[in-house]
Amino acid sequence: MAGSFEIQQRAVLHNLQQYESVYKAFSWEQARAELVGLPMNNGLNIAFEAIDRHAVGEEGNTVAIRWIRKDRSIKDFSYISLQHLSSRFANVLVSLGIKKGDRIFSLAGRIPELYITALGTLKTTAVFCPLFSVFGPEPVFQRLNRGDAKVLVTTRSLYEKKVRQLLDRLPMLQFVLLIDADAHIDSKVLSFPRLLEDAYEEFFIPPTGPEDPALLHFTSGTTGMPKGALHVHNAVLMHYITAKYVLDLQKGDTFWCTADPGWVTGTSYGIIAPLVCGVTNVIDEEEFDAVRWYSILEEHKVNVWYTAPTAIRRLMRMNIKPRSVYNLDRLRLICSVGEPLHAEAVIWGGETFGMPILDNWWQTETGGIMIANYPSMKVKPGSMGKPLPGVEAAIAAVSGSSIELITEPGKQGQLVLKKGWPSMFRSYLHDEERYNKCFRGDWYVTGDLAKKDADGYYWFVGRADDIIKTSGHMVGPFEVESTLMQHVSVAEAAVIGKPDPVIGEMVKAFIVLKPGFTGNEKVMLDIMGFARQKLGPAVAPKEIDFVNELPKTKSGKILRRLLKARELGLPEGDISTLE
Repeated sequence: MAGSFEIQQRAVLHNLQQYESVYKAFSWEQARAELVGLPMNNGLNIAFEAIDRHAVGEEGNTVAIRWIRKDRSIKDFSYISLQHLSSRFANVLVSLGIKKGDRIFSLAGRIPELYITALGTLKTTAVFCPLFSVFGPEPVFQRLNRGDAKVLVTTRSLYEKKVRQLLDRLPMLQFVLLIDADAHIDSKVLSFPRLLEDAYEEFFIPPTGPEDPALLHFTSGTTGMPKGALHVHNAVLMHYITAKYVLDLQKGDTFWCTADPGWVTGTSYGIIAPLVCGVTNVIDEEEFDAVRWYSILEEHKVNVWYTAPTAIRRLMRMNIKPRSVYNLDRLRLICSVGEPLHAEAVIWGGETFGMPILDNWWQTETGGIMIANYPSMKVKPGSMGKPLPGVEAAIAAVSGSSIELITEPGKQGQLVLKKGWPSMFRSYLHDEERYNKCFRGDWYVTGDLAKKDADGYYWFVGRADDIIKTSGHMVGPFEVESTLMQHVSVAEAAVIGKPDPVIGEMVKAFIVLKPGFTGNEKVMLDIMGFARQKLGPAVAPKEIDFVNELPKTKSGKILRRLLKARELGLPEGDISTLE
């Protein structure tokens, strides 16, 4: 385990000053009291907490969403204007006969209409489900069909390329709303702007219970169809508390989450969390571009930046010293999510930005951040951090239907979470058996292997199905990859277990080299020797392939199981989220 260091303190009083005391005293009932609740019945509706309560308060004229177009021009939406637009869309859905629990899908890039769709849908108590705009027709069909889609909001181009051909196979899909169509095409394919223009800008949010369904996120498995994880309106408590304690959002902040709403981070923290806190949420229509990103941080005076390890690794490979080129004095916090952040990246953040990049851990199924590094706490580079107040985590030995908690520091096992946090998924849509297999009594089994040190910090080891059994050792890919990343030539690394008749599995590494290095035998032997010295001969890679890119999901996770399938000539499984 890497050493630790203190975060450079800025002139700001963090929301979470004393972790231990807050953790011990925390209650979700107390957190609920910090939100308003629906005025008429004290119900809990995500869109009301994110938009309407601010629109009628002192944040009404605050910029809620700052949309940066590809050409760098800007369009601002205040909380009041977003209230009106989302209410118009809610009225559109009601006029189309949409009822509580109906599923409303979006298929679009990061454009304002997507966010209006999300918030308007939540107001009606229908369920919002975002899709990646880069999905092909078959992944789109699988999710629309499995999710019983009633309405799809998309663009003309995406409709023509990916949706029109599917209509005959989707009898439940009643309407397609085209964001950039000036007129209705037919009785089923309608103009989004025309419907919005004709709708009232006031909407009465119906009674909404904390357990009413709100969000549906599809997550890919190694085999079979994508799983639809269903979340409820009570999840807004998690979005709020994690925005407060982990992202440290404060009044007057400008926040930027680079994730696409097509995956759960882009919805939970690219839409809901910043708006619940009443801050300005930056949305960039364009994809990754290092110079553009640094200039956005400067130009829009971003205070808190939430991004992914993939983007961080790309920035690390570039010879840019941002603080010597850009004024980043307003930036006080950088967080990362998507997959574990190697210690090298955490330390690079300290050297490059004057602050370490804070990693946190969660899953689509958890709905929000579960374990995190916090701005006021000591950082151990490479660690996941400590559980959020209100979340009970543990390391456990799981066998069949039994579970035994492990209390010995440093001993690895399954990372498990005790039921009770508000954003826990309530089902896999149409797959109760699969859902039930995720639990052992009161504990949710995450499928991740981890260990907990004597100070209470958690350390990611690997996915349970990624663990390599070699010469009697249980090797976590992340440990090997982290070591490989310390070599001067290595930009990215992914490790798999390759069957071997003598030792069970051998450790094989796929490596992307930094610019200026060539994947020849000399470099390979140097990396192997370095790894053997650091890890020992039993754990170090015995084979290395140099590759130009590693296969990743669109959310930035390295697909080790895809590398393994290709190496062994096995079926690739669901690759609909492949970048």
